[in-house]
Amino acid sequence: MVKTMKSQWECVLQNLGEWQGSFTRLSPTGEEIEDIPSLISLTGVDENRAIHLSLTRHYPDAEGILQPQEMAFDFSEPSPGAIFFETGAFSEGSISWRMGALGGAEFAFKHEDRRLRLIPQYDGDGKFFRLTQIREGRVGTNAPERPPLELADWLGVWQGEAVTRYPGSTQVSESPTVQTAALTDDRTVASSRSIGSQVTESILTIDASTPTRLTNQSTQAILLPDAAYVLCPTQFVPGVAIELEVGWSIEPNLRQRLIRTYTDRGEWFSLTFITESRSG
Repeated sequence: MVKTMKSQWECVLQNLGEWQGSFTRLSPTGEEIEDIPSLISLTGVDENRAIHLSLTRHYPDAEGILQPQEMAFDFSEPSPGAIFFETGAFSEGSISWRMGALGGAEFAFKHEDRRLRLIPQYDGDGKFFRLTQIREGRVGTNAPERPPLELADWLGVWQGEAVTRYPGSTQVSESPTVQTAALTDDRTVASSRSIGSQVTESILTIDASTPTRLTNQSTQAILLPDAAYVLCPTQFVPGVAIELEVGWSIEPNLRQRLIRTYTDRGEWFSLTFITESRSG
C-alpha cells in the first residue's frame, strides 16, 4: 500500500488558528532578557489557497506600559528557506551561511492546542548571539505549558522514526533513530545518535555556573522552559558542516526533534523531523 503524504501547503495549513503566548529573548547562554506578550493569527483566505498572518506583540514603553506593535501579510506558499511536516512542524531560515551576514533559523512544533518555536541566531562573525523562544496556546483552550526541561528528562535511550526532506526536492527519506545520553560522571554527558546508518557521538560538560547549559569546544545544549532544548554550534566556521537541532517533549517520555543541516560550503542540505519515545 502506497503511503499518501500531505503536500507542503497542506502541512502549512495545520498551523491555522489564533495562538496566544510570548516571545522570550534569551542570552547565548540561556538567561532570560525579556518576555514580550504576543498574539498571532493565521487565517485561511480564498478557500485556504492563501493565509493571512497577523502578529501583535506588546512592548513596554519608557514608563513600562505595554504598547502594541502590529504586522500583517498574506502568503500562498512556503518561503524558499522553509520545509513543513505533516504535524505542522517546520523550520524556516537561511538557505546558505557566510561570514559577514546574519544567520539562523526558526524551528516550530505543533501538538494539539500548543505550539513551540525556537529561533537561534548568529551574527556577522558567525557567533551564536541570540535565542528566542516562543510558547503559544490556541486561543480559547486551556492547554498547559510543560515544565522546564531538566537534565534527567534529556538522558536515557530514545527510539523512533525520522523523516528527512530536502530543499527544492520532493524526495523524502524515512529512517529508524536511536539516541542514547548518559552521565559518565557528575558533570559529563556522553551521547550517541543514529539516524539510519549515520552515527554521531559527542561529549558535553555541564556548565558549573549554569546547570541548564552543556558545552564542549564547538557545541552547546540549552535546556529550556516548556520541556524544550536547543543544541547548536557556538560558532559558525567556514568550511565546516553544521547542524542546528531543537527538541520538545510533548509528554515525559515522548518528544519531537527537528535537525537542520548545512554542508561544509554553508549550503542548506536537509531538514529532519524525529518522533521518538524513551524506554525504561
